[in-house]
Amino acid sequence: MLQPISTADNYMSFPAHIFAGFSLGFYHRHSLRQLLDSTPLNSNILELDPKELQLTGVAALALDFDGVLAHHGAPVPDPAAIAWMKRCETIFGGNKIFILSNKPTDERKQWFAANFAAMRFISGVRKKPYPDGLNKTGELIGVPLSSILMVDDRLLTGCLAALVAGARPCYIRRPSVSFKYRPVAELFFWLLRTTERLFVRLASLF
Repeated sequence: MLQPISTADNYMSFPAHIFAGFSLGFYHRHSLRQLLDSTPLNSNILELDPKELQLTGVAALALDFDGVLAHHGAPVPDPAAIAWMKRCETIFGGNKIFILSNKPTDERKQWFAANFAAMRFISGVRKKPYPDGLNKTGELIGVPLSSILMVDDRLLTGCLAALVAGARPCYIRRPSVSFKYRPVAELFFWLLRTTERLFVRLASLF
């Protein structure tokens, strides 16, 4: 079982979670390949019907921010994502929707506090793909991890964290991007997503 790290270890959290992505990703390579192959190329959050998710046993949502709710580095969600979250709030209740992002900035937290006060950021845990954030989510609302849906545009971070924790992964293959506002960052993360898919395809051959 993965163990918590000390405060001193946080100085190494960035390389540690990248290494964990590839090592844990290899261990879960076949599940990741199945997820990749079964996800439509144009999948995004707007195609997720909250009512249908509830009917399949989903009791709570854990949402990534960058690429899922908005383009990378955006301070607030996209208008379409806001409308979708309102639908989710009606079905699940805001207290069962969590933002599980590796970049929980103060500006984003303040926006949610003003617009979706019941929704909570999960912070103070190791970055995805470590399962700590999902474990904390399950503890806060008292539901089985198997009923929590982790929605993420990265195979080796949020989707992998869901597999490690025993939660449900939902892979977004058509993320929200803006090459106009953040061309360098968006190119970097496009390369990361492409590398992850290539890694999963190659690793699943073994």
